[in-house]
Amino acid sequence: MLDPRWETFLVLCETMNYTRAAERLCLTQPAVTHHIHYLEDYYGCRLFSYEGKVLRLTEAGVRLRELTRSMAYNSRKIESVMSASAPLCLRVGASKTIGEYLIAPRIERFLRSQPAASFSLLVDNTQVLLQALEAGELDFVLVEGFFDQARYEAQLYRQESFFGVCPPGHRLAGRSVPLDELIGERLIIREAGSGTRAIFEEALHRRNYTLQNFESLVTISDFSTIKSLVADGLGISFLYAPVVERELQQGTLARFDLAGLPMEGAFWFVCLKDNLFAKSWTDWMH
Repeated sequence: MLDPRWETFLVLCETMNYTRAAERLCLTQPAVTHHIHYLEDYYGCRLFSYEGKVLRLTEAGVRLRELTRSMAYNSRKIESVMSASAPLCLRVGASKTIGEYLIAPRIERFLRSQPAASFSLLVDNTQVLLQALEAGELDFVLVEGFFDQARYEAQLYRQESFFGVCPPGHRLAGRSVPLDELIGERLIIREAGSGTRAIFEEALHRRNYTLQNFESLVTISDFSTIKSLVADGLGISFLYAPVVERELQQGTLARFDLAGLPMEGAFWFVCLKDNLFAKSWTDWMH
């Protein structure tokens, strides 16, 4: 059972407001203040400070937040497991490439092997999923793109090739194209925070380019819409192989590559550090 003062601390970290923290915890504001002062006295350091009227975490507060997140998650999960009446519950997050094109067989296998289990899947971009993981709303996530691996327990899930797509018959189709030849094209790309966008931006940075170098930039979060617009000749895009496998086979899209700039993306299995249940999810890694 998690010490309620740690629970108060974590809620205050989320709200960064004593009044809202008290409302969420169904406590009085003086009680929240007392819990925080107790922790500060116990550890001999300030956990929060005010910059003007804005509440901020101190360096010590950030360290304690990282340590107690895993403890809070493990505590809640243990209570669920030890409840005889509670069915197995698994909450998974997946970035859009994985959630829409790769994960379905694993969900099917899980549901067949655990017919009484409760299961939920959240499909969103990488940054949103990591925030949900840290808030204890997900058991683990399968994500693409870049993140601070030092903050999490992370294992390589799989790797996929990443390349440009255009309409068949386009001047880029089937070619290895210098980066500067793309600048005049309309680029259709996923939203900020997505792994797909992060992979492409990192490749641009290696050549001292940014998205702002493109004359026309369109941001769309939905894969189907991106592929439809590209197929209709309204722009080019860069996507993972599983996303466009069917369209390439059917001939509605064509592939091109960046000359001298091979791109490959890593997909990761990620959970909180010191997660007591991580070993029970290894079947999701194969």
